[in-house]
Formats: sequence, C-alpha cells, structure tokens
Amino acid sequence: MAIIVGYIPTREGRAALNAARTEALLRKTRLIVVNSQRGGRDFDASEARRFEDELDGVREALDGAGIEHEVRALGRGNEPAEDLIEVATEAEADLIVIGLRRRTPIGKLILGSNAQRILLEAQCPVLAVKAGEGD
Repeated sequence: MAIIVGYIPTREGRAALNAARTEALLRKTRLIVVNSQRGGRDFDASEARRFEDELDGVREALDGAGIEHEVRALGRGNEPAEDLIEVATEAEADLIVIGLRRRTPIGKLILGSNAQRILLEAQCPVLAVKAGEGD
C-alpha cells in the first residue's frame, strides 16, 4: 500500500507534496512521488535537468523526514492523469493526492482535464488540495 502524489515544481505541486507527506506520516505508509512529463519540443535537456534537480530536493526532504519513498520521473508521453492512475493501480494505492489551481470561468468549462480524470477514474480516494499563501 502507498500514497501517490502528482508533483510538479509549482505552488500547487508543493501543496500536494506537503499534504501527501503529512498523510504518509499519519498512515505510516510509503509515499510515491510521480512527476509526469509529456516531453515534446519545449522539454529540452536544460528543462529535464531543472526537473531532476527539483526531484533531488524532494528526495532529500523526504529522506530528512524519515518517510519511506520513491520518486518516479515519467516521460512516456502520457497525460499525467494516465500515469498517476497507472502507478496508483500498480502500487495498490490507499490515496492519490493532487494539487489544484484556480481557474477562470472559461477555464472551469474546460476544467483541469487531468484533475477531473483522476477524480473520476481512480480506484482509490483522491485528496485534492489548493495552494496556500506559504506554498
């Protein structure tokens, strides 16, 4: 069993990671951090290096907190929702944690398709968190 968190280096990603870390400590369970990148022209070597440096910081913080963890950087070209649901199924997850951001009224019509898909298709509970002032 594990907790899965979708992580990107944004305020929302940090809020999700903080909530997942708290849940992992409370439940005394493993935390799997998933960073899903679609790749493409905008994702070059320097961008990949920046993300890897960020994930190294996540690993260090989780090591320091004494949390059993795994960090997966996925660049398979899938939508992030697909990667999170697949990892959650594989790990028999107890919980998926995702970060949400505010959307404009038009953006709400389109909704965060990844968030919506995770909420509707995940086989386990999903905790959706918003970024606070300190995130």
